[in-house]
Amino acid sequence: MDDDIPYLLLTPGPLTTTRTVREAMLRDYSTWDVDYNTLVNDVRQRLVRLATDSDEFTSVLMQGSGTFAVEATIGSVIPPGGRLLVVNNGAYGKRMLTIAERLKIPAVEAPFDETQPVNADAIEALLKKHADVTHVAMVHCETTTGMLNPAAEVGERVRKHGRIYILDAMSSFGGIQLSMESLSADYLISSANKCIQGVPGFGFVIARRTELKRSEGFARSLSLDLFDQWREMERSGGKWRFTSPTHTVRAFVQALAELDAEGGVAAREQRFSENQKRLVAGLRNLGIATLLPDELHSPIITSFVCPPEHFAFNDFYNRLKARRFVIYPGKVTAADTFRIGTIGNVYPADIDELITAIAETGREMGFLT
Repeated sequence: MDDDIPYLLLTPGPLTTTRTVREAMLRDYSTWDVDYNTLVNDVRQRLVRLATDSDEFTSVLMQGSGTFAVEATIGSVIPPGGRLLVVNNGAYGKRMLTIAERLKIPAVEAPFDETQPVNADAIEALLKKHADVTHVAMVHCETTTGMLNPAAEVGERVRKHGRIYILDAMSSFGGIQLSMESLSADYLISSANKCIQGVPGFGFVIARRTELKRSEGFARSLSLDLFDQWREMERSGGKWRFTSPTHTVRAFVQALAELDAEGGVAAREQRFSENQKRLVAGLRNLGIATLLPDELHSPIITSFVCPPEHFAFNDFYNRLKARRFVIYPGKVTAADTFRIGTIGNVYPADIDELITAIAETGREMGFLT
């Protein structure tokens, strides 16, 4: 843990970054400068190569949080008269439904319980039933619970039925090994401040080039027009249409270099997985149970069931924060939970210190003996 940070963020993002990533933001850039725009194009190419070796894909960056990139995609690539099927087993699947509703895009919901894994057979049945569905959208890692949805299995069914597949890989890209081909994805969406360990400021979309070109004129928004943003970056050497988050981009360049130095996505997935397994084992030893069974867990974030007596989340949160650990409140509607992320500049030794802090806090509050 860096000595110059007041606490460790154990969240699904924004997350704890390295000092060198933060220091990369100390230099100012002009959005018109060729050096800066060259960095943007380099980032775009490197993102594509993290997901595929094929030249069939391209990438586009979009100002704002990850949700901005999700809304830009949903609002830009579905044609007039198109229909979206949204897989929903958590808050972020539900958010995509809300986006479609606000944009007046007809949508079909594939509902699952928050603790229920997505069933690819059920998705296929809906595709057969609703022949007018043109696009399918799903969240890969649903951080409501920490569940890792079966993105490849769903993608195979979507491809089989000739529909376009949009995958929200916000909390998995860069931290879990994947490819556009293995997922059968046409669009993959993520954000700078997730597993690549940059800072907030932009999201990005890796897109099948032919599909993105086909979407020209579909956008329901000026600023969130994915095609126009991509076209401007293509023809102007990396320039954004409107003011770009220059400092965030520079931090992301450093974060990508640090991902490479760590050994790439495979090494990062191994570290995140070790963090998560160590966390679960340590809290179970204290008598604190996970919400989900092990086979449904991602290495990104884990939901734990709140102890039944002498536990108040806000008090627990503040006591841990005083010990330099910041966790997340629960988001599950049917259970009292809290969540702990295991991504970012976090290592197994940090998890061991966290477990000790939770044990001490639990004894102080009286829910542990």
